[in-house]
Amino acid sequence: MKLVRFGEAGAEKPGVVDANGAIRDLSGIIDDVAGAAIDPANLKKLAGTDINALPLAPEGARLGPCVAGTGKFICIGLNYADHAAESGLAVPPEPVMFMKATSAICGPNDPIIIPKGSTKTDWEVELAVIIGKRAKYVSEADALDYVAGYAVTNDVSEREFQIERAGQWTKGKSCDNFGQIGPWLVTRDEISDPQNLSMWLTVNGEKLQNGSSSTMVYGVAFLVSYLSQFMSLQPGDVISTGTPPGVGLGQKPPRYLKPGDVVELGIEGLGTQRQDVIADPEA
Repeated sequence: MKLVRFGEAGAEKPGVVDANGAIRDLSGIIDDVAGAAIDPANLKKLAGTDINALPLAPEGARLGPCVAGTGKFICIGLNYADHAAESGLAVPPEPVMFMKATSAICGPNDPIIIPKGSTKTDWEVELAVIIGKRAKYVSEADALDYVAGYAVTNDVSEREFQIERAGQWTKGKSCDNFGQIGPWLVTRDEISDPQNLSMWLTVNGEKLQNGSSSTMVYGVAFLVSYLSQFMSLQPGDVISTGTPPGVGLGQKPPRYLKPGDVVELGIEGLGTQRQDVIADPEA
C-alpha cells in the first residue's frame, strides 16, 4: 500500500493511493497514519480494505508528511562512501547519528524555506525508514519486522550553521521546512530490497544527485538494529539513512540554494517530491 496524508497543514486526513493513482480517504477506517495504525500486523489487516469503495480525496489536495506522530527524526551522516569523500571526511567506523527537530517536518511539496542569515542551504535526497512498532535491542536479522515502510525525504541542511558555527550538526539540520517526507509511506511488502533503489535529485532541472541505496555503508536492517541498542524506536519514528554524492557542498565550486530555485527528487518505487525555494517570510 501507499499511505498518504492530505489536507491543510495540521489538519491532514489519512489516505491510500488506489490502482489508478487517485487518493482515497481512509479517515472512516483509521484516525491517522500513525501509532498503532502503522504496526505491521495492523497494516496487513488494512490491506484487506476495499480501496475502491472509499471516498475520493478532494482533487488537488495538498499532501502532508506521510506519517504523523513522529517523536524522533533520526539522521545518519556520511553513510555513502562516495558522499563522505566529496565532503572530505572518512567513512565512520560506526554510524554517525544526529537528530533533526520534528518541527522541521513538512509535506513533500511544501517549500524549502531559506532561514534568516543563511548563505549555504543545501539539498540531500535520502531514503527514510518509518518505524511501525516499538523496537528495543532487536537483532539485525529481525530488524525489518519493526519497519512500517519507506519514504522519500529531503534532508535539507544549512552548511554554515552545521559545520562552521561550532557544536553539533543539529542546528544546521532543523530549520523550519528542512524535512520534507513523502509523498507516500510505501509499506514494506512493496519494497523487496531497500538496498537496491535508485535515487536522484535535480535543481532547476539539472540532475545533481544520481545514486543508489546499494552503496550505503550501513544498510537499513543494520541501522534499525544499531539504533535500537541505544534507544527504543517508537511507531512513527523516522530514520533518514544518508545521501549519495552530488550535494551542493560537494560541487566544485560549492553551490547552494537561493529563492526562486526548484528542487525535485525521487526514489525508485517511493514517488517524487517538488519544492520551490523561498525566503523566510518571517525573517
